[in-house]
Order: sequence, then C-alpha cells, then structure tokens
Amino acid sequence: MQNEIPEGPVRQGMSQPTTWWEGLYATSDVADLPWYTPKLDPDFERSLAAQNLQGSRVLDLGTGPATQAMNLARRGFDVIGTDISPSAIKKAKAASKAAGLKIEFRVDDILRSKLEESLVDVIVDRGVFHVLPPEKRSVYVETVHRILRPQGWLLLKCFSDKEPGTYGPYRIAAKELRAHFRGTFEIVSVIDTVFDGTLKPRPKALFATFRRP
Repeated sequence: MQNEIPEGPVRQGMSQPTTWWEGLYATSDVADLPWYTPKLDPDFERSLAAQNLQGSRVLDLGTGPATQAMNLARRGFDVIGTDISPSAIKKAKAASKAAGLKIEFRVDDILRSKLEESLVDVIVDRGVFHVLPPEKRSVYVETVHRILRPQGWLLLKCFSDKEPGTYGPYRIAAKELRAHFRGTFEIVSVIDTVFDGTLKPRPKALFATFRRP
C-alpha cells in the first residue's frame, strides 16, 4: 500500500497528539498525506444534498489540508475549520487566501475544545474520530453534541473493521460506532464506503449520519 502510515506513529502519537500532528504538518507536503484529496468527499456531498443543508454553518473537524473546508466554501457554506496542528492551520489559511475563499480557521483540540456551544449546524469529520483511543471517544461525543445546534448534523467517516491490516487509524465496526453515539444522537444511517485519498487500493470505511436531538 502506498503512503501508508504505520500503526506505531498514529496510535502512539495520540499520547502527545499536538506534538505528533504538529510535527507531521510542519514537515510534510499536504498533498502527499494519505487522506489528501482535492475534491469534496462524495459521501459528504451526497449527505449534505440529501438533508437540504445548503448554506448551513459547517465545522470541518481536523481540517488538515483544508480541501474539504475549501470545497464546502465554494458551494456556499459558512465554514469553520479546526485542527490540533498550528502548522496545518497556517497552511490552510494560506491555501484558502490564495483561492480567494473566506473561511475561519482555528487551532483546537477536540478533546479539550474551546469552541463555543451551539456554534454550527453541521460537523464533518473524515479523520479525527478514528485516531482517538477508544477510552477518549466519549469525550468526542459529548463535545460534538455541545458544539452542534439543536437538530444539527454530524457526518462522520472512519476506517471500517473490514479494512485489513493494522496500519494507521483504528478499525471500527458499524455496531461499535452506533454504540458510541446511541442515546446522545439520533442514528440516521451507517453505511459501507471507501476512503478517498492517496492510498491504493482505497481503504474500506464507514460513513455515518447522526443528528443531534
């Protein structure tokens, strides 16, 4: 598999996540990262259209290369992008400015988030949840619930347990994913899909649509 991230750095890096992710983004060309795609994730695009969410205020959680944030802004969404890495945010700001897009970017750690309550209508996540240690996932659920407005949407993509190997992010089963959010969110759907990026073949993934009561 091309451009794979070994299990060790990603998993062990979460013991000091700011240091690890900052080191990665400070020294990498974002276009070489495994999760880089210049396009809006097709699962996000379909779900946003299906729920008629055009023009909503959207948080791109773990914005990284900022391609999701920029594609959302081009489609008329009011976008905020956050990342734990200051270098990622610096590069995101430069890229969005060069593209002539108005996007708010902030450095923020989802496990110690300083984002305001009821900040956005939609959260998109294609890389944060599945790198968090299992014991930290309840903090994530509580935090995204707080950040979302009532009736807000969480669109989440993660590695599936159907993806072979142990490199990179944690594998998560559909049943396990539902269990993390049950009781806090309405579980609208969890479907099998793939992760677009620089990896070939594309990793097997889950795409979940959750709604805040």
